[in-house]
Amino acid sequence: MLVWSPEPVLLKWVTTSAEAPRSVPNIMAILVFGSSGQLAQSLRDTQQDKEPIFVDRNTCDLADPGRVDAILERQKPGLIINAAAYTAVDKAEEESGLAQLINEASVRRMAAYAHANNARLIHLSTDFVFDGTNQSPYLPGDPTGPLGQYGESKLAGELAALEEAPESTMIIRTAWVYSEYGSNFVKTMLRLMSEKPELGVVNDQRGSPTYACDLAEMIWQIHEHDLFSPGIYHWTDEGNITWCDFARAIQEEALESGQLAKAIPINPITTDDYPTPAARPAYSVLNNTKLAKLVGIEPTPWRRNLKLMLSRL
Repeated sequence: MLVWSPEPVLLKWVTTSAEAPRSVPNIMAILVFGSSGQLAQSLRDTQQDKEPIFVDRNTCDLADPGRVDAILERQKPGLIINAAAYTAVDKAEEESGLAQLINEASVRRMAAYAHANNARLIHLSTDFVFDGTNQSPYLPGDPTGPLGQYGESKLAGELAALEEAPESTMIIRTAWVYSEYGSNFVKTMLRLMSEKPELGVVNDQRGSPTYACDLAEMIWQIHEHDLFSPGIYHWTDEGNITWCDFARAIQEEALESGQLAKAIPINPITTDDYPTPAARPAYSVLNNTKLAKLVGIEPTPWRRNLKLMLSRL
C-alpha cells in the first residue's frame, strides 16, 4: 500500500496600522513574482485586460535579494503580487537559510520598495504559520506558531513586510492550493489512482483546499475595484476536509467524468504512519470572513471548484 503525506503548494501575532492606505490613483505596472507557479499561471489566465509583468526564477532568483531590488527599480510597479515562495516543507529543515532568503529577505525588499515608492504589495502566505492546535477556523489575528522551518520562514516574511511597509502590505494566507498547473495533490492523486491497486492517505490533518484560479480572481477583484486594504487576510475554498476525504472526492469526481477507469481502495492512515522530517499542523482551517467582507464575495465550496478544475484538466 502506497502512503501519501502532502506538501503545501498553492506567522507571532501582528497588529497593523488602522490608517487608510495611501492613494494610488493609477497603477500603471503590475509585477508578479513566481511566474511558473500555480497561482501566477492562474493570474495569467484570469488577467483579462490587465497586462502584468511576470517574473520567473531566471529573470529574478529570489535567493539573491539584490536582484529583487534591481528588477523593482527597472520595472517600477505600482502593484507587486508576490506569488513566489520556497515551498519544499521537508527540505526546508535542511535548507533553512535558503528558505529564509526567498521567503523573508526578498519579501523585505519588496515591502521596502512599496513603502518608498507609494506602491502596493499583495503577499501570499500559508496556513503553516499556525501550530494546528485550534478547534475552530483560524482568524487572521490569531497567535501563530510554526512547526517547522518552512512555516518559520513564511512567518518571518510576513513580519518583515509589515515592519517595512505596514501601510502598503496586504498579506493573504491560503492553503492546500491546487490547479491545472504544475505538481499538486489533485494531479498526483489522479496519477497514483491510475497506477496503484490501493492508496493510504493521511486522515488526521484537516484543512481547506484552494483552487488557484478562484484565488487569482479574488486578487484581481481587489485590484480592479480598488479594495486594497493593508493587513492580514485569509482565503481558501469553503468547507474543510482531511486529505483522505479530498482523495476520495477526487476519485469520485474523476470516475464520474471518465478521467479514471476504475475505483481503488483509499485507506485512511495517521500522520504517525508516515513520518516526515517536518511536522504538519493537524488543523489548519482558515476563517475567510474578513476578506469575504472586503471584496463582497463568498468563497466557492471546495467540491464545486474541484469539479471545475477537473473539467478544465
